[in-house]
Amino acid sequence: MNTTQLTDVLRPVKHVFLDFDGPVCSVFAGLPAPDVARGLYDSLSPALAPGDPEGWATETDPLALLRSVADVRPDLAVRADETLVRLEVEAVALAEQTPGGGPAIRACVESGRSVWIVSNNSGDAIRAYLADHGLDDAIAGVFGRVPGDPTSMKPNPHLLLHALSAASAAPGECIFVGDAARDVQAGTAADVATIGYANKPGKAAVLAAAGAVAVTDSMGAIADALR
Repeated sequence: MNTTQLTDVLRPVKHVFLDFDGPVCSVFAGLPAPDVARGLYDSLSPALAPGDPEGWATETDPLALLRSVADVRPDLAVRADETLVRLEVEAVALAEQTPGGGPAIRACVESGRSVWIVSNNSGDAIRAYLADHGLDDAIAGVFGRVPGDPTSMKPNPHLLLHALSAASAAPGECIFVGDAARDVQAGTAADVATIGYANKPGKAAVLAAAGAVAVTDSMGAIADALR
């Protein structure tokens, strides 16, 4: 999608909701997700029972592991989440900035729009990254997963609905930028239109099929459109 088309989509928007891992940074670029998942599993292993899923030991997605642990062993949900928060904070210290991500945030603010982070990652990790990169002053609010409750994660619209309430905004005044089908699904459930950020090959078609109102492979293009 070209900048003119993005400008048309963004023109009526007063509030921009951004997913974190993807549009803002690559959370696990320096501390890979499989290593984080393994660290989470190792921390829980002393408390695991013989009947717990063997697949947990080889899960490479730490958020998927958190969700599964909470589903199967709700007694471990809080402990698992607290451990993952610590690992995510370590990860964001090594995270890779998304090209155009910071400029897009600044362009939102400069154009009079508020910016809110809505993410399945932990609020602590998000705030740590924003502070380290001098972006915390540009963010109106952070909505990470509810501690100890992975059911709050997208595609559940829970976090987006809370962001809408905090912004005192109608859905039509907002746009959500995310890089996964679950982001689009959460946006649809909250009645918030979503711009898909296709940061990997094949994602454009997935995001379009999920219902994104626009798809771009460049956060810089979003920044340009906002200006």
